[in-house]
Amino acid sequence: MYAAVCVRSFRRYSTYRAATWARVFTNTVFGFILTYTYIALWHVRPHLGGYDLSAAITYVWIGQGLLSLLAVGDLGALADLQTRIANGDVAVDLFRPVDQQRWWLAVDAGRAGYQLLTNALVPMLVGGLAFHLRLPQGPALEAAASWAATAVALVLALVVSYALRYLVALTGFWLLDLRGIQLVYYLTSCFFGGFFLPVTVFPPVLETVARALPFIAVFQVPADVFLQHYDAVGTLGALGVQLGWAVVLLGLGRLVQSRAVLKVVVQGG
Repeated sequence: MYAAVCVRSFRRYSTYRAATWARVFTNTVFGFILTYTYIALWHVRPHLGGYDLSAAITYVWIGQGLLSLLAVGDLGALADLQTRIANGDVAVDLFRPVDQQRWWLAVDAGRAGYQLLTNALVPMLVGGLAFHLRLPQGPALEAAASWAATAVALVLALVVSYALRYLVALTGFWLLDLRGIQLVYYLTSCFFGGFFLPVTVFPPVLETVARALPFIAVFQVPADVFLQHYDAVGTLGALGVQLGWAVVLLGLGRLVQSRAVLKVVVQGG
C-alpha cells in the first residue's frame, strides 16, 4: 500500500511541470552565483575547511541539487499535512487504517523521487558542463563503493529531513500559523547543516555545536561522503550518525503525534 502511495505521489508532482522547471532554472542560476562566490573566497583562502577549489565547487552544486530533493526551504509533501491539520481534515486521516507517519513518509518519498530526476539531476549536469566537478575517484571498486555509500547517505538524509519536517508540521496541532517556526527551521537547518558554508570552516566551538545537531546529517554528511572526505571506517561512522538521528527523530515524531491526537486532534476542538 505504501509503495502505491509513493508511486501516486511521484505522478502527482510530475504534473506540475512549469513549477518544476521554474525551480530548476532558479536553482541553476543560484548555483552559478554561489560558485563564483566560492571561487573568489577559495582564491583568497585555498583549501579552506579542507576542500580544494574543485571540491568546493562540487559542494555548491551538490547543495543546489539536494535543496529541493530534501525540501530544505519548505515542508515538501508535509505542507499538505500542515494544511489538513489547520482545516481539520486530519481528523478523517486518523480514522484510516494506516500508520500516519509511514503514510506521509511514502508521500514524501514519491515527491523526492521526482525531485531527484529533475531538480537534482539537471542542475548537477549543468554545473558539470560549466565547471570541473569532483566525482568519486580511485580504482573501480573504490569508486563504486563511494557511489553506493552516497546512495545510502542520500536515503538516510531524506529520512532525517522528513523526520524533522514531520515534527515541524505537527506543531500545527498547537499553533495556528507555522510561518515563524518554518522560517526558524529553514535558517537553522541551512546554517548548521552546511548549506551556506561547510561546517568545517566554522570556528571550533560552533563546529562542535553543528556536529551535535541533526542538521548535519541532512546535507554535510552525504556531501562529504560523495567527495570522499572519509576513509572506509569514517564513512561507516558517518552513515551511523545519520541512522542514529533517523531513529531518534522518527521516534520523537511518533511520540509527539501520540500526544497531539489525544489532546488537540483539530484546531479549536
